[in-house]
Formats: sequence, C-alpha cells, structure tokens
Amino acid sequence: MSEMIENTGMDRQKLKTFILETYPASADRPWLQYPNYEVFRHSSNQKWFAVIMDLPKSKLGLQGEERVDAVNLKCGPILAGSLLMENGFFPAYHMRKDSWITAALDGSVADDKIKMLLDVSYQATAPKVRKKRADSV
Repeated sequence: MSEMIENTGMDRQKLKTFILETYPASADRPWLQYPNYEVFRHSSNQKWFAVIMDLPKSKLGLQGEERVDAVNLKCGPILAGSLLMENGFFPAYHMRKDSWITAALDGSVADDKIKMLLDVSYQATAPKVRKKRADSV
C-alpha cells in the first residue's frame, strides 16, 4: 500500500509568516487600489525584497482571469533566466525583468526553492557595507 503525501506548498500566509519570523523586515500595503498586495521591506534601508500579490492568471501569460497568489523576488539576470525554464516561474510582474522574478504560490514551486530565492532577494537588497579607505600619507 502506498502512502499519500500531501504537498500543500508555500501559500501566501505561510510565506508572510516565514518572512516576518526570519527577517528583520516590515510589511505594508502601499496601494489602496490593490489591498491584497503586500510589500516586504528591510527595516534598515526600506528597500523591497518581496512583493506578495494576487494576480489574474492572464497577467502571467496563463489562460484565464482567475486570480493566483504570487511573489516577486529580486535575483540576478542569470538566475532569473534559468528560473524561467522551470514550472511556476514567470517574468517579473511590474518589476525589472532582468533582476526580478515572479513565483506562483500555488504549490508549483517547492517551499525550499522559494525560501532560497527569498534569501537571495533579501541579500541583494541589503544595505551595502562600505569599506573604510586607508588614508594615504
């Protein structure tokens, strides 16, 4: 007898909880006309590292107008290009396509991959540490 394995995947609430428990970040809803869009920012520099949205499937190039939860994450162009070959990833919605990616939160992307990309995005938007220049004599 085979066991049934339930794969609920990363959904919107799980992701929000994970972000707020893992990173020193805040969430806000900057657009009145899109009350379900949440932006997650660094506490220190206020830069965005994740945007959770609900979009019509057609905005991701899919058939239909039903809404799907998704997250925008910052990453490099090589990583973004390779992710587009995988199920559940799309060119960034309303962000620079070369440095952001949209991932569906419908179970098509593994939790671990979303968490890894979230970390990449968080690090990419973190405040830059500047080295002190040695004064020349």
